[in-house]
Amino acid sequence: MATYTPPLRDMQFVIHELLGAVDELKKIPAYADVDADTVNAVLEEGGKFASQVLTPLNKVGDLEGCKLNKETHEVTTPTGFKDAYKQYIEGGWSALSADPQWGGQGLPLLVNQAIYEMLNSANQAWTMYPGLSHGAHACLEAHGSDEQKKLYLPKLTSGEWTGTMCLTEPHCGTDLGLLRTKAEPQADGTYKLTGQKIFISAGEHDMAENIVHLVLARLPDAPAGSKGISLFAVPKFKVNADGSIGERNGIYCGGLEHKMGIHGNATAQMVLDGAVGTLVGQPHRGLPAMFVMMNGARLGVGNQSLGLTEVAYQNAVAYAKDRIQMRSLSGPKRPDLAADPIIVHPDVRKMLLTARAYAEGARALVYFVALHLDQEHNHPDEAVRKESSDLVALLTPIVKAFITDNAWISTTHCQQVFGGHGYIHEWGMEQFVRDARINMIYEGTNTVQSLDLLGRKVLGDAGAKLRKFGALVQSFVEAETSNPAMKEFIGPLGELGLKVQKFTMEVGMKGMQNPDEVGAAAVDYLRVVGHLVYGYFFARMAKIALDKQSSGDPFYKAKLSTARFYFAKLMPEVETAMATARAGLAPLMDMEEALF
Repeated sequence: MATYTPPLRDMQFVIHELLGAVDELKKIPAYADVDADTVNAVLEEGGKFASQVLTPLNKVGDLEGCKLNKETHEVTTPTGFKDAYKQYIEGGWSALSADPQWGGQGLPLLVNQAIYEMLNSANQAWTMYPGLSHGAHACLEAHGSDEQKKLYLPKLTSGEWTGTMCLTEPHCGTDLGLLRTKAEPQADGTYKLTGQKIFISAGEHDMAENIVHLVLARLPDAPAGSKGISLFAVPKFKVNADGSIGERNGIYCGGLEHKMGIHGNATAQMVLDGAVGTLVGQPHRGLPAMFVMMNGARLGVGNQSLGLTEVAYQNAVAYAKDRIQMRSLSGPKRPDLAADPIIVHPDVRKMLLTARAYAEGARALVYFVALHLDQEHNHPDEAVRKESSDLVALLTPIVKAFITDNAWISTTHCQQVFGGHGYIHEWGMEQFVRDARINMIYEGTNTVQSLDLLGRKVLGDAGAKLRKFGALVQSFVEAETSNPAMKEFIGPLGELGLKVQKFTMEVGMKGMQNPDEVGAAAVDYLRVVGHLVYGYFFARMAKIALDKQSSGDPFYKAKLSTARFYFAKLMPEVETAMATARAGLAPLMDMEEALF
């Protein structure tokens, strides 16, 4: 069975040494009392819960899955899931980063994201139940009425209730302008919703006493398309004025999807049959309100794939050190054994280092974005809030798409390290591969994320947001240009920064002639910018490692080796990606549709 050890040393390295997060957070009044010891203590305790409580349930959830009682429409989660959730809320983990106004502990989102990395490594399917509640909480906090906040936020904060996002319908996924669910106004100010939603993660379960569904639907006078969508809060059980649970509402699970992975999470087909809900925000403005939850979910999905990459890597390394197979081509490395451990073989090393580098790059990116979210929402300086907001907007599709694509590569590589055993369920590796696959699809496919990055976040503002990140890269390059020890990192990073500028202009000009050229280049473009982002973080991490390698701590030696591997073996992908993007639209569209 797969095991998991929280990577606390690297997590602390990123938070304290790379980001200097505590000093940045102290500039925010709400976090003035946060210190490194507190952050480390929280991470250590969270790691214990993840490794000791959730990890043993990961295989259980995969084998048992969820079970639907078709008569009562109730869903039973796998053995141990409900008890683990009880421990989770009793430990106060659900309230970690929530506002004290609603019963939260008021810790930074950065700390919460670090905790969730470990929860995702331990058990992604379980973690999706409380994870979705954070998005529902954020959406209601931003757009809910005072009454809705008072009714729902304390319970979502405590974890007594969970939340979902109900968007997708059988005939439409990403194109939400096609949705048909109806909302009829009632005399008492509520609405009755009728329709069907599918692929609703954690849509029905037995772990919490109520579920708050955030549902997109159309009012009778709604204009066509995405500008005619409204958002509603629809609880599983109606809520009385005093906050107590009332009668069952007209929203229920009509079926569970039979999936490739994340079996322990209930992916529900939800039926709305006159379900009573209340309007969140303004009529016909539901999509902008829901984007609060959707963007949070996209960051969460990237974090899920970070977690899977890390745990797959850990298990593959342990296996590679233990499994003996053949001799090294340069001569025996363990003559005391019948064969050498497979970790001596170059290609096994390449697979392991690919996963390691993609995990460490993802950790730096996820934590960087989380820190900027804390600054965007809470910093007293408006200029800092705007700067952080732009960086978060630019990097969100990269977090979602680049990390999840890389996790698919990494988990598959780690499975390959096991050879035939990687294909066998008892080792746990094939589950990581299956669980990782969904992350590339939901919350907007990675193609949609690529179109968002190139079309909206880069070309949409004439490259203003991209230039802000480019300024960070350029500033670091200029500061280290005269440092001979950094030449191997600064040279390629500075060169890639200039190439991205030119590449962006080329794609933009072609897109002005034919918008489909943007669609043809977008996925490759995201890979290129993703590598620029990772290259920046690895160069910064390499600088720290070089400065501290005389300490004798092997951690810094390993960090430097990983950075060198990344620059030598992974970042060169940008050349192929730019070449295929420059090939343009014609090779994709020349074939007549009838010939497919």
